[in-house]
Amino acid sequence: MFELNTPYSRRLFIRHGVALASLATTVPAFIQNSAFGLVAQAAKTPGLAGIPSERVLVIVQLGGGNDGLNTVVPYGAAEYFKARPTIGIQAPTGQGRGQAGAALELDSKLGIGLHPSLRGFKELMDDGQLAVLQGVGYPNPNRSHFTSMDIWQTAKSGGKGDGWIGRYFDNTCQGTPFPEGAISIGRTAPLAMAGSIQKPINFESADLFRWMGNDVDKGMEASYESMNRAGVLPETPEKSQAAFLMRTALDAQLSSDRIRAAVNREPLTQWPNSDLARQLKMVAAMIRDGMQTRVYYTSISGFDTHAGQLGGHARNLQQVGDALLAFQNELKSQRNQDRVLTLVFSEFGRRVSQNASGGTDHGTAAPSFLIGTNVKPGVHGKHPSLTDLDNGDLKFTQDFRSVYAAVLEDWLKTPSAKILGATYAKAKVLKA
Repeated sequence: MFELNTPYSRRLFIRHGVALASLATTVPAFIQNSAFGLVAQAAKTPGLAGIPSERVLVIVQLGGGNDGLNTVVPYGAAEYFKARPTIGIQAPTGQGRGQAGAALELDSKLGIGLHPSLRGFKELMDDGQLAVLQGVGYPNPNRSHFTSMDIWQTAKSGGKGDGWIGRYFDNTCQGTPFPEGAISIGRTAPLAMAGSIQKPINFESADLFRWMGNDVDKGMEASYESMNRAGVLPETPEKSQAAFLMRTALDAQLSSDRIRAAVNREPLTQWPNSDLARQLKMVAAMIRDGMQTRVYYTSISGFDTHAGQLGGHARNLQQVGDALLAFQNELKSQRNQDRVLTLVFSEFGRRVSQNASGGTDHGTAAPSFLIGTNVKPGVHGKHPSLTDLDNGDLKFTQDFRSVYAAVLEDWLKTPSAKILGATYAKAKVLKA
């Protein structure tokens, strides 16, 4: 049994209660992890020390290993069409031996373009909001989905330890978790968001982000409401553990109500109908509501294109491009477009040559993307050589941790070396 040393603050738990709301159905385990005590300490050191509170980072993970060569297409290289006689993307003019549609022009001098399904990305590029980072990877690449994703998410060559976003919070939260600082949308929270101190909030649907006892037994609702909404029962000592838990439950419910109300508001613009668009629409709604979340994490799967690649890859890329264009349009309508930077990545690319099943197998380097009004638009870095290969795979030209260093230092205004475990030359892709 513990007692609070300071009076209960409703404002504290409205600010820090999102994590409580996400775990309102598992309170005993939550108490067991001492999270209530940690949140109570946040009254002394709220927020992140020295971090610009208005800036938001959104991460989009392309799960499965996105084929970078058919995403940013080197149509000017004859070797590309030789390696991909049936799945290559034609030049913007329709010339070339590729059997798929014509690429969308990015740079005619370099001979590169976007996959024809990435019309959303082309519009963002034309509007000065898209930066393409070529040849992103890491030394001694691993072709296992799980290991490579762990490497990307921990920013460590062995893929072990806390996530890089989790370490960012650990290094800026003055030893106290910032519960609503990180939110992931999906079935499971990504390793990237987990720190030693900071843990992410995770939910797949805002409709499930609530107390669910009534779904089990509708007769429980009246008792739950009378207790939870009461705040503290008359016979409960004010500073007792029971009183603390009662009040915490109330504010957890208020936070849950707030998030669901925010997500259920009508968006300001039109959105496509896809799972990624649904996730980003929720993120946009929470940004619009003024939540203090600094990092949001979303994902789309289906990029493991071993067979019959053309149709499935095209559909997935269209979802990505259309959803992110809609996201930027929504932010613009909110007047929040200058507050948000979006990073798009995949755990690896695909091999240069197509396989016998009309697909591509696990490879290495691939492009990543940064989206927002604060990027330097255009193509950054050198496209990997199609002739100087590593056992049939591309050699990376940019270390992914250089991209992270740019995000940490130029966007989140945080020294990157302690978080990344070494000093990396940051990619010069963001405006000062």
